[in-house]
Parts: sequence; structure tokens; C-alpha cells
Amino acid sequence: MPAAEGGVDARISERVRGLGSGVFARNDARKQAYAAAAAGTGLPPLLDLSLGSTDLQPPAVAMEAIRRQLGQPQSAAYCLHGATRPFREAVAAWAQRRFDVTVDPDREVLLLVGSQEGTAHLPLAVLNPGDRALLLDPYYPSHRGGLQLASAQPHLLPLKAARGFAPDFDQLSASQWDSLKLMVLGFPHNPTATTGQQAWVDAAAERAVRHGLVFAHDNPYVDLALDGEAPALLRSPHWRQCGLEFFSFSKGWCLGGYRLAFAIGAEPLITALRQLKGVVDFNQSLALQAGAIAALEQAPEWPERLRPIYRERRDRMASALMAAGWPVRIPSMALYLWLELPPAARAAGLDAEGFCARLLEATGVCLTPGNGFGEGGEGHVRLALVHPIEELEQAAGRVGQWLAGL
Repeated sequence: MPAAEGGVDARISERVRGLGSGVFARNDARKQAYAAAAAGTGLPPLLDLSLGSTDLQPPAVAMEAIRRQLGQPQSAAYCLHGATRPFREAVAAWAQRRFDVTVDPDREVLLLVGSQEGTAHLPLAVLNPGDRALLLDPYYPSHRGGLQLASAQPHLLPLKAARGFAPDFDQLSASQWDSLKLMVLGFPHNPTATTGQQAWVDAAAERAVRHGLVFAHDNPYVDLALDGEAPALLRSPHWRQCGLEFFSFSKGWCLGGYRLAFAIGAEPLITALRQLKGVVDFNQSLALQAGAIAALEQAPEWPERLRPIYRERRDRMASALMAAGWPVRIPSMALYLWLELPPAARAAGLDAEGFCARLLEATGVCLTPGNGFGEGGEGHVRLALVHPIEELEQAAGRVGQWLAGL
């Protein structure tokens, strides 16, 4: 149909059409509809457990550094790459302390406007249309979305509960590995809340070197392992040969709304991503960077303070749900429960999206349907432990009452 007949909608690219609405956007629309319906009625208030947006607060030293810097005129100016050097130096020093690895702040570190921005833009920097990339399934939405924007082809590697959500790299033949140009992993893993093992990341790095592909490791939860030690690409001896790693202030320092993150990686990959960002965005304000520097230098223990809080929330919420008849696999990573649909929901023939929609409508409790994280997420929901224990247990009570009558 000619554009004149089809209107503006006919001019939307197939690339954007392929993105769809996204699970968080669909959930947001449902939450707004529920909140509007609940206003002035007897419906219970919304309890949003769908986003990993914590109720816990950032370190005071970070917020004070932001406030001080906001008063400086340069904080309102555009920030080019050169002005981010103090931030990059702080990141390099953190990497030395955290992983005992020497990083060049000029060539191997890049400030990001949130790690999601980095993972979504990387495929545009390293892939050509039609190139193939390996993704875990389930995956974080920006991992798949970045491939779609780059007109690349995903090859999904299923993660199975029976294997402890360990990736089985032997599923791919040598020729399939040779056909790949990029591999995107992330352990600790969202959404399954699995800490993972260093051996998994080391094996992935070895494959990347052997078959000549880029290895992107998304690691915003590196400081939030409740059981075991979180793996990191920076601990692999191959990281400069094959990849880059994404880190974030959103989870460990509770600064999600400030969109502060960084990548550390091989110089050619950091340079390519920086070149791409040069036509997409400027950097975050110097005031926000000051807060990030203060978090790294003056509050390095902040994530450690969060872990006992999340552990208690995990254990108490799991107990409450199991008492309500919903079996729970205890996660090894903070922030989420990755739950199979309860028996009552399966008996009612509900899929993940339908279950979450009906649960919200009936109880005001909002969860994220697992199908929003890929085909491997169907039959599951993600619950974020982002409210105090009293509210979490209140949510479990609402859910249990509804399940009993389903």
C-alpha cells in the first residue's frame, strides 16, 4: 500500500515493528489501568513486584556528591568523552581492587547511560545485518532488542532448571560456533536469579577466542550473589582477546533512576562502542558522575550491606508463597524469585501473560510474565523483592487467597 494510503503507520520500519511493545511496556499499561480502576473503590492498592527497581536507598555520600556538583555550572553542560576521565579513573581503580586486574582508563573503560544502553547498542557496533549471535534463553529484553535493531539473527541457547540453568555450550556444533559473530551472556543471571559459576564464563571466553567472536558479559548483579561467588569476564585471562563486560550502579548502589553504568573491555570493542555512542548520545552530567565516583571510592561496601536484606526478603517471601501453595525454587542471587506458574494456574490453563494479567486485576499484585524474557521463560513469572518484608508478605497473602479460589 502506498504511504499516502497507509498513513503515518505505514512508514514505521520493520525493524521497529519487530521490537513489539515489550514486556515492561505491557505491564506498565496494565498497572496504569489497575491504578485508575482502584482509585476511589474498594480495590487493594497496587503492589508492584514487576521491576527490579529497589526501594532501598543509595549511599548518602553519593547523593551528597551529586548535590555539591549540581551547583557547579559545568554540570549543566554537555559532557564529551574527555570530561569523563575522572570517572574512568575511578572505575579502573575499582577494577583493580575488585578483580585484581589492571585496566587502562583511556582505552578500556567507557561510561554508559545505564548498562541496558550498552547492551542494546553493542550489536550495532560489532555486527553487520544478517550476522548471527548467541543469546541465553531466557534473556534480558535489551539483549534480544539490540540484535533486532542491528538486523542480526539470534541463536538461542536454552537454560534448563534441571541443569541448574548452566549453559550447555556443547549443544552447538563447531560449524555453528564458527557462524557466530557475538555471544551475549550474563551471570548472575536475570531473570532466573542464578549466580552461576566462573567456570561457565571462562568456558564461554575460551569458545569466543577459539571461534573468533565477540563475548559481551552483562554483569549488573556482580555484587549481589547471595550464594556462591559471582563470576566475571574480567577474571578470565582471555577478556582482552575477545570481549567486554557491562557493570551498573543501579543494583549494588541503588542508583537505577540515575542511569549510571560502564563497560570495561578490549580496546577495539570499547572504541567501536564509543564511536557509536558519539552519534547517539552525550554522557551523563558531571554531577551524576560525581555521585558514581563517590559510590566507588567512599561506599564500596554498600552492596554488601544490601545482601542480608535481600536474603531475608528472599527467605520470608519464599516461605509465604510456599505456605500459599506455590512451590518456590530458592534463588542464589538477590532481587528476584523466578517462579514456575503455580499448580492452580496450570490447571486453569493459564499461560504466563494471562496469569499475570488476571492476578493483577484480582489482587493488585503485579509480577512480570516470563515470556517477556523469551520462549524459555514461558510458564514462569519473575517476582522482584523490592518492597519491605511486611508488604511482600501482604502480597503473598493476596496471591494465596486468590489461588485458593482459582
